[in-house]
Amino acid sequence: MQSHEQITSRVINRLKLRQLRLLIAVDRHRSILHAARELNLSQPAATKMIKDLEADFDVLLFERTNRGVNPTAAGAALIRGGQLIFRQISTTAQELEDIAGGNAGRIVVGTLLAASARLLPEAIARVMDDRPGLIIKVVEGTNEVLMPRLRAGELDLVVGRLPMLRHRSDLSQMRLMQGRIALACRRGHPLLEKDELEFDDLRGLGWILPPSDTTLRRQIDQFFLDQGQYAPPRVVESVSFVTNRALLAGSDMMCAMPAELIEGDPGGALAALPLPLPFGDGPVGASFRAGTSLPPAAAALLDALRAMAQPINASDRLGQ
Repeated sequence: MQSHEQITSRVINRLKLRQLRLLIAVDRHRSILHAARELNLSQPAATKMIKDLEADFDVLLFERTNRGVNPTAAGAALIRGGQLIFRQISTTAQELEDIAGGNAGRIVVGTLLAASARLLPEAIARVMDDRPGLIIKVVEGTNEVLMPRLRAGELDLVVGRLPMLRHRSDLSQMRLMQGRIALACRRGHPLLEKDELEFDDLRGLGWILPPSDTTLRRQIDQFFLDQGQYAPPRVVESVSFVTNRALLAGSDMMCAMPAELIEGDPGGALAALPLPLPFGDGPVGASFRAGTSLPPAAAALLDALRAMAQPINASDRLGQ
């Protein structure tokens, strides 16, 4: 069995970008022949490159099946590493182009609802005041969608509710503030007038729920089980704030969402039902890849996020 030092030495001294491109192409096509054609190689040359890699690392990289070739665990590891290397190369090339063109850099940041109402917009405004030529792309989603993209190098940062342990491998986290979940409804909702609201008062109403693969949804489902295996009469699954806001404003439905979104609703269409929820509170912060340095522009955004979180935290403490 090869040691970590031996494998590292072989990766540095023997692994070529052309070989990684081939592995990635084989994984995409599930065919050595089609991958070879994409890279203008003969099939025998492509097969030899793969066999040379297998001999260098003493592993099997692909297995043949009746549907083509599938990567082994070792092959999948090399492919993931290769994809990240090419993402980093592309990022570096983009940074060099930005410098040559007089731009202040480029950031691709993922965001969850918990950060999209106040924290991230204020941080973006601050960093762009300091770097007028900065280009920022914001990608919205859930941890289940954004974290794999962060690991693959497609995102520089993810800002929002910090993921649970299963998402923390190979990632660093910076806690910025404490997030709170509240039950949103339309302003003027009849239940807002009720003196002592209980869960039984909600049983006839529809719910807007996050997708089933999210932590919040699992917490809500457990909450429903604790309420006698309650099943909402109407359900919409959505993480789109624009859609959810419109649904809430035009009906008596409810939605568990970050309290910051309800309090910061620009049109004042939303209100929080006075029913404490026994789930959902947790840290909001930034996640980024461990073991790699952030590009200067992304590091500047992280500093701005930290600075913007301080007054929010102070305001929350005063409101307690």
